[in-house]
Amino acid sequence: QVQLVESGGGLVQPGGSLRLSCAAAGSIFSVSAMRWYRQAPGKEREWVAGLISSSGITNYADSLKGRFTISSDSAKNTAYLQMNSLQPADTATYYCQIVGVTTAGRSFDSWGQGTQVTVSS
Repeated sequence: QVQLVESGGGLVQPGGSLRLSCAAAGSIFSVSAMRWYRQAPGKEREWVAGLISSSGITNYADSLKGRFTISSDSAKNTAYLQMNSLQPADTATYYCQIVGVTTAGRSFDSWGQGTQVTVSS
């Protein structure tokens, strides 16, 4: 079983920055993809960014390009989301997802518990 632990959320003023982390723990053989999503109150969960581990290719929701950056530390099986120029509209619970294969040869698709990001003055 692979568990994800998120951290880095909090309260930030408009224009500020935050860096979210998502650490995977367990019997991981390989990671194929890492993704971030967010869900604002009363809204559906939306995809934010993704990273393909083998190539390092990243992609982003169009509305967030240039402000958010996804990255990873493969040695630590950890994903990051750097968020700059934050606005009140970015207020949401942020979730990470990591997909890969365990040492037992089984695929896993794990989600973090969510971390709250609040942008307010």
